[in-house]
Amino acid sequence: MELNKRFIVDENNCKVAVQIDIETFNKIEEVIENYALYKLMNKNDEDPSFNLEDAKLYYQRLDKN
Repeated sequence: MELNKRFIVDENNCKVAVQIDIETFNKIEEVIENYALYKLMNKNDEDPSFNLEDAKLYYQRLDKN
């Protein structure tokens, strides 16, 4: 994935923020959410009361704003 970034600079020309297109942001967000779900599902090995279906339901209820 190529990151086309635009930097926002302050009056001293120091980078203070970066802009990326929404498609790239959505891909990054999906990767992070998938990783979090993976970690949550692997926790199931330690806590058998939290199975795959519970993880899916929990994930669906997350606020994705």
